[in-house]
Amino acid sequence: MTMATSPKGTKNKGNWRAFVRLLVEANPPKLVLSIALGLSLISTLVGLVIPLFTKNVVDSFSVSSLSWGQVSGMAIAFVAQAIAAGISVYLLNYAGQHVVAGIRDRLWKKLLVLPVSYYDNHQTGDTISRMTNDTAVIKGLIAEHMSGFITGIISIVGSIVVLLYMDWKMTLIMFSVFPLAFLILFPLGRQMYKVSRGMQDETASFTSVLNRVLSEIRLVKAANAESGEYQEGSSGIQKLFQFGLKEGKIQALMAPLISFVMLMLLVVLFGYGGMRVSSGAISAGQLVAFMLYLFQIVMPITQITQFFNQMQKAMGATDTILNVLDYEEENPHAGDSVKDASQSIHLDQVRFSYKEGEPVLKNVSFTMEAGKVTAIVGPSGSGKTTLFSLVERFYQPQEGSIKLGDDPIERFSLLSWRSQIGYVSQESPLIAGTIRDNICYGMQREVSQEELKRASQMAYADAFIEDLPDKYDTEVGERGIKLSGGQRQRIAIARALLRNPKILMLDEATSSLDSKSEVVVQQALQNLMQGRTTLVIAHRLSTVVDADQIVFLDKGKVTGTGTHQELLDTHAMYREFATQQLRLQDQPLQAEASQADLPAYSKVRA
Repeated sequence: MTMATSPKGTKNKGNWRAFVRLLVEANPPKLVLSIALGLSLISTLVGLVIPLFTKNVVDSFSVSSLSWGQVSGMAIAFVAQAIAAGISVYLLNYAGQHVVAGIRDRLWKKLLVLPVSYYDNHQTGDTISRMTNDTAVIKGLIAEHMSGFITGIISIVGSIVVLLYMDWKMTLIMFSVFPLAFLILFPLGRQMYKVSRGMQDETASFTSVLNRVLSEIRLVKAANAESGEYQEGSSGIQKLFQFGLKEGKIQALMAPLISFVMLMLLVVLFGYGGMRVSSGAISAGQLVAFMLYLFQIVMPITQITQFFNQMQKAMGATDTILNVLDYEEENPHAGDSVKDASQSIHLDQVRFSYKEGEPVLKNVSFTMEAGKVTAIVGPSGSGKTTLFSLVERFYQPQEGSIKLGDDPIERFSLLSWRSQIGYVSQESPLIAGTIRDNICYGMQREVSQEELKRASQMAYADAFIEDLPDKYDTEVGERGIKLSGGQRQRIAIARALLRNPKILMLDEATSSLDSKSEVVVQQALQNLMQGRTTLVIAHRLSTVVDADQIVFLDKGKVTGTGTHQELLDTHAMYREFATQQLRLQDQPLQAEASQADLPAYSKVRA
């Protein structure tokens, strides 16, 4: 399978089917919805009876005609309607919250199993917006507008049935206005969808700016970049403002138009109804009841209009959410378990590119001998980090193979394969939390205090941890900002030691440290490397002169392999690198440089 440079998910156009599909897949609570709809029906039916009761009261009104039974019946009807409506609204809100929680749970699970290629092509803030802003739009539709829509539909249908029975002529006059309202509101609804979709995309973009700037606020301040970042953020705010204005204009058109149509309807019905009352065709009570039923139609129409406005926004949000949910994902459990990771790793004619026609690795072949140290050196942009990513299986080669012994590594499940790998990078990423959280991060079992201390001791981290006030419960801050670079590196090494991996990957873990920290971290790395197959990215040749094998990578091709001395003798570019970095132009270049002078990844054995 090749790596995608664009989303593989289905591009959904805003439509009802996609929205319904999203709701169905969220497994809504059917029993709760059924009860809520039943109570809504009861509440509406009770509401439909009240105008008929009012009609009788108006037609035969006198104090003597009123009885306690009638008054009690009306009071009970009002109370029953209020209770049924309240419970129904709560249950519909519960169902809405349940559905949205299900969508968010699916989305969160999906985000964790998406391949690295997805995150290469999507900004973090944009992805966060899918989880927060877009799901909030759907939540607003279901929890706040769905109940009004359902009860409104029931109320309108019931009222129309009664009105047709009472006076079909006046009902048909009322119906003649609705097609006019539809012709006006439908185009506005389509415009609302377009504006809402644009606002959601712009909100995602603005969230990306916030995430980027606030997560690197120290860089922003150190570079005096506040004014530039303000301009970019302000531009996003203005774009959101413009979308908000467009949305406001549409709403400003819809509200008066609806009011105008309803007012015109009332004037026509009152005029025509008054004529029919004066002619004796209908009674005054019938006219009053007719108007009450009309209000039971008009009021829900407002709620339904709001529902459709929100629905247009929700369909836009549905598109973006389904694009994430439909994206091809990793299956961390598919495949066999790694039985023996203490074997050599073979790369055979590996080719890889992020963009078609721009290969990063070209027919790369070499073997990482089991239990030995293989170093990858070469100029920037030669493909060293990409090679690491292929071994880690963040991506898969477009051609060629990577094998553990005789087995392609794709045979093994991602969970099993990655559990065999310990990775220590220059950056030593830490999560916000305690030192204990970071050392134990990713462990699938409970870690004892003794194991924790043993790993810390071997990583030479125990000394500084014990000096901290809260020791292993010390908070490290966001991205470990409260710790020094050397301390972060030693915690990363302790994490790798605790995993006890068979394969070790080191991305020049000491290059950014001061000399004192480098010595301590180097000692910790020697503990970590013992008995493990180790692959090292070397930015400084001084750290890998004693590696069992050095692979020189240039423009995605392996141009030489061998020991330090062998490459000095046979590889011109390596000799040039060594001359520049080790500064031995005036002396014979020797591989036997003193470890006291050159901290090196030593040849270590179990």
